[in-house]
Amino acid sequence: MVEIKTPEQIAKMREAGLVVAAMHEACAAAAVPGATTKDLDEVAAKVLADHGAKPNFLGYGGFPGNICTSVNDVVVHGIPSKETVLKAGDLLSIDAGAIIDGWHGDAALTVFVGEGHSAELRELSRVTEESMWAGIAAMRKGNRLVDVSKAIESYIRRQPRPAGGKYGIIEDYGGHGIGSQMHMDPHLLNYVERRRGRGPKLVPGMCLAIEPMVSLGTARTHVLSDEWTVKTNDGTWSSHWEHSIALTEQGPLVLTAPDGGRAKLAELGVEVAPDPLG
Repeated sequence: MVEIKTPEQIAKMREAGLVVAAMHEACAAAAVPGATTKDLDEVAAKVLADHGAKPNFLGYGGFPGNICTSVNDVVVHGIPSKETVLKAGDLLSIDAGAIIDGWHGDAALTVFVGEGHSAELRELSRVTEESMWAGIAAMRKGNRLVDVSKAIESYIRRQPRPAGGKYGIIEDYGGHGIGSQMHMDPHLLNYVERRRGRGPKLVPGMCLAIEPMVSLGTARTHVLSDEWTVKTNDGTWSSHWEHSIALTEQGPLVLTAPDGGRAKLAELGVEVAPDPLG
């Protein structure tokens, strides 16, 4: 069943979301050539401790890190490691989460490490991020879950790749409900699958983590022997962006964005809900 939150519960999720935003800011600043992904995990742990928050990744299904650090052709669930040393030109996804009083926040961003990134890599990240915002803009009363999927896929399909060909919309992973747990119903595809129908109606109190994952090639992935690390089948690099969003009577609120999503959604003609934390 889809969990419907009260305004008070959404306020707690906003607190958790702001901790996630602080984790992203600190980890992105630390993602420099020569740093290890384990260094970033330690930065994230300090932010969590400073805010009195708990990690929701650490120990989840046995996952050994506070954050996921996915480099280049790793799509998601990369394990922080002292052996993974970042270098200039790397493309890094930082997926972070936090719990405040039992309520969860979850978000991801793609970071350019150092210099030397091609126009195609920069466009890959831009397309992935913008498709996320297109999905967020579709999260409004009266729509159904499939409308979010359609908005994400439609945006990606309209974008030409600088080097030609099509972007791969990762098939095996997608967004999800979030609230008293990190992963909840409903599962949100980043493309439209007709056999799944239209999905539930979007109603106030519903919270979703919207997270497109896009590659420069295939849509297919495989999991390494560590049972976590997910790579593209053809070795092409990928980008991953995610925000947690609450739908309220006044509209959407991006729980993991410092401004609640106000600036970006204004560009798309969407007014965000008031921030419960002021």
